This record gives sequence, C-alpha cells and structure tokens, in this order.
Amino acid sequence: MKRTHTIFLAAVGVACAAVLPAVAQTSTPPSGAYPARPIRMIVPFPAGGATDILARALSQKLGEKIGQTVVVDNRPGAGGTIGADAASKAAPDGYTLLLATSSTHSIGPAINPKIPYNAETDFTPVGYVASSPNVVLVPNTSPSKTMGEFIAHARKNPGRLNYASSGNGTIIHLTTEYFKAQSGTFILHIPYRGTALAMPDLISGKLDVLFDSFVTGMPHVKDGKLRALAVTSLKRTALAPDLPTVSETLPGFESVTWFGVYGPRGLSAELTARVNQALNAALADAEVKERFARLGAEPTGGTPQAFAAMVRADNAKWKKIISERKITTE
Repeated sequence: MKRTHTIFLAAVGVACAAVLPAVAQTSTPPSGAYPARPIRMIVPFPAGGATDILARALSQKLGEKIGQTVVVDNRPGAGGTIGADAASKAAPDGYTLLLATSSTHSIGPAINPKIPYNAETDFTPVGYVASSPNVVLVPNTSPSKTMGEFIAHARKNPGRLNYASSGNGTIIHLTTEYFKAQSGTFILHIPYRGTALAMPDLISGKLDVLFDSFVTGMPHVKDGKLRALAVTSLKRTALAPDLPTVSETLPGFESVTWFGVYGPRGLSAELTARVNQALNAALADAEVKERFARLGAEPTGGTPQAFAAMVRADNAKWKKIISERKITTE
C-alpha cells in the first residue's frame, strides 16, 4: 500500500510539472502589471525646441504618476510627420506614445494630403496636454493701441499694411489669414524664415503687425520694444491676464498651438484610460504648471473623447481657411 501511494504521488507531481509551464506560457500578465518597462514618448521635433522642452517637463512627472520611466525619443523631420508616422506604426501595447501638436494633426493634414498617415484613424487619442496662444504685436510707432483700432486702421488702408510670418503654411501665416478673413481686412504677407528674423523689421516699423508665438513675442513687449494688442486664445490667458483677446473684438476668433498625447491605432480602452489618468494627474502638478508657464503654455487635460473632438474641430477650421484663402506651402 505504501509503495502504491508513493507511485501515485510521483505521478501527480509529474503531471503538475508538465501542466504548469504550459499555463505560464499561455497566460497574460494582469492589467495591473502595466507598465512593466519604460515607456517611449516620441517627440516629432528636434531636441532643445519648445515641444521637446515641454515633453521633458511632462514625461518626468508622467513617469512618477504612472509608476515607470517615460523616455523622450526625438524623431524630427518633415514638419513633424516623420516622428508621427513612426508612432502610428508602433505596437499598440502602451509602451509607445506620441506628443503631437497642431502641426502634426491639424494643420499638416489640412495643408498636405500626402502625409504618410491618417491623423484621425491611425492613432488613439489619449489626452489634451496644453495650449499656447499667439500674441498680436505692433511697433511702438503704430497708431493702434487696441485691436479695434488696428482693424479700423487696416480697413481704411487696404493693401497698405503688411504682416510677417515664419513661412508659408505655418501657424503664424494661417492665423493671420484667418484674422484677415474674420476682420474683412487686406494686409500684405511677407514671409520670413522664422519670426526671429522678422523682429528687427517689426521693431523698426518696416512691418505693421506680427501674430507671434507667446513665448518668443512677449519678451520684446516686456523690454518695451513692441506693443502687444491681444492674444489669440478664446479666453484671456493666465500667462498675461491683463491682455485682451482678439475674440473680444472678433467674437469666436481663436488660434492656439496645442499639444496632445496619442497612442498608436488599436490601443485598448483600458490602457488609454490608464495613461489618461496619469496624464491628468501630471498636468495638475504645480511644478508642471510652472514649467509650462515658462514656455508660454497652459495645461489643459480632460478626456480622450474631448481631446479628439477638439482636434477634429481644429482641423476643419484650418482646412476651411486653407481652401478659402488658397494657401499653399510654396
């Protein structure tokens, strides 16, 4: 009897040993195990630029909130499309994210139908990160002290005023054309290779107006070299609460550079919610708010659905302006 019992136990042991490896190989780790390794955040612009600096401020705090290191991976080129395309082709496992901008998902698709990805269907929206307005700048010698005065002055002098941009098809160019359409003004376009190159001409009065990035424009205002008339956010910004908005003169006018996080197409609802929750927690952090403010950006946050709706509306707006104003990148 004792020998039979021993043989039976040995047989059971062998059977269990055979089954357990099979179970280990076929079972998947519980969802709570995510993230089990570092997460890559693709930034489709060069290191050292505003988007990169914002991404690094965000990734550090996002890593703390989600419980894993978030590594910034710069993939610049072609106006952000190279990095965005790489993100769209990554595995939808939650370990590759994209910090997208207006350029990659609103303006780029609207002005260049040949980009290698579909901005709406090749990605999974995760969350709205931040927005940054432009600021309307005029020389100190300008007769206009307010946005209303500038519009009245431009209407009285059609074709006699000019504006600078950072190049054809850029947000500076599109924003000013949008303003012209809304205000019924005719202002000549003078493209530069970046607004920094236009600053000396604006300060000297050779240019009449520039819708510049808040980050690069406001230092000249603080130094007393230029006059700021308004910001292009729909509501007044905490970055300059005393500065009126263009929308206070032209109701509904809004133009901001937005930043948001996407995953590849097919990212599960569970992983999307997990990253979104950590993202919102990071954006609520005082240190992140302070670092964003230095970049001229305000944290936004919210649901993936609200973020996706915002991007669709933004893309439709620019597509309409590009079509009506016959804007090209050439």
